[in-house]
Amino acid sequence: MNKLFTTLLFIVMLHIASFAQEMPPILPLKDRAVVQDQLLDERFKSVLPSLMRKNGIDMWVIIAREYNEDPIIKTMLPSTWLNARRRTILVIFDKGEKEGLEALAVARYNVGTIFKSAWKPEEEPNQWKRLIQIMAERNPKKIALDISEQYAHADGLTHSEHQELMANMPENLKSKVTSAERLCVGWLETRTPREIALYEMLDRITHQIIAEAFSEKVIVPGVTTTEDVVWYLRERVAELKLDTWFHPTVDVQRPDPDKTNWPYDRRPAEDVILPGDLLHCDFGITYLRLNTDVQELAYVLRPEEKEVPAYLAKALASGNRLQDILTGFFKVGMTGNQLLALSLRKAEQDGVVAQIYSHPVGYHGHAAGPAIGMWDMQGGVPGNGDYPINENTAYAIELNAKVKIPEWGNKEVRVMLEEQGLFVNGKVHYIDGRQKQILTIPRRDKLSHLGQ
Repeated sequence: MNKLFTTLLFIVMLHIASFAQEMPPILPLKDRAVVQDQLLDERFKSVLPSLMRKNGIDMWVIIAREYNEDPIIKTMLPSTWLNARRRTILVIFDKGEKEGLEALAVARYNVGTIFKSAWKPEEEPNQWKRLIQIMAERNPKKIALDISEQYAHADGLTHSEHQELMANMPENLKSKVTSAERLCVGWLETRTPREIALYEMLDRITHQIIAEAFSEKVIVPGVTTTEDVVWYLRERVAELKLDTWFHPTVDVQRPDPDKTNWPYDRRPAEDVILPGDLLHCDFGITYLRLNTDVQELAYVLRPEEKEVPAYLAKALASGNRLQDILTGFFKVGMTGNQLLALSLRKAEQDGVVAQIYSHPVGYHGHAAGPAIGMWDMQGGVPGNGDYPINENTAYAIELNAKVKIPEWGNKEVRVMLEEQGLFVNGKVHYIDGRQKQILTIPRRDKLSHLGQ
């Protein structure tokens, strides 16, 4: 472990242990590049060989053109390559356990330190012919291409590139072509120990930004709108030199009988935030090529109130119970659809009115791996829902519990929660805790609202 990463990890852990409400340190861009390249090198050595052998693939060919990048190639480029260049072709060949992986770039130059240039246009002007030479020389048993019906992440080979490749490939090599779907998904979903350590920092940063947005620092009841908070989140991310992979949302639930607690597809453009409102946000960041996806709740105190009403605290407990039900059923080899069905059945037995729509997170916010329901597919997700759960994977544990509130005229509140969970050693744990107390505006104490 290098000095930069060791120092960073020490600082992060010190902050986590001592100052639950402080923002973890964020690396300058140059240092981020160093960490990203180290992570890629470690993943190439520790994750990829076993994945290729597990899936019986000895050659993986990844092809992309500038500004139309394959989702996989984006994860394999060095930190200083923001896009592919012209046509970039990467070839990974497994020479066996003794010799390991050979990484070649059918390009004029090396692609970072991992992929060595294997094409001299002066000797062979045709890039496709050089690729075929490399294939023929190594005589692989299977040639995996990024083609998939189920996963967009694994379907990055464009139609025109596929046509050109097939037009140049002899029949004896064509017969070896197979889908790289399982290899792509495994590469994207598997987290290394260093990525797991970094994820705690990412999640802590995400929680801290939400805590700032859902505070008197940002919200003045009767003045501030939900859109004001949305744009605060965007501005704060930009200020920290981070990115977000989707535009955040902030919405309101309140006892007003004339206000519908809006479903996902019919939220109002903006709402003025008032005392007595239950606020909800959906927000995530991108940092060091990894993503977070978090939903939390806040309550705007009325002048006479000192804490969140007991009936809302009880509603949150129902959401926490649903989280426990879902994470308690995680098991290696179980599919997303099986996990969904078991969890919904148990929730019904426990009196929890549930919707579950959890998904992996990693290089993408809605990442590759098993879909555990979608909000409009509670009977299972064809294709992606049949993918099995594996160890060393990260998830957005995303769901809601519907609770009727007598104090609100028996109006239904949806307790919408989403937190990052890591599945390792047969158990899910929340990377930076989960919301077990509703945030208050204004804040009445400095205690963390997060817990396991």
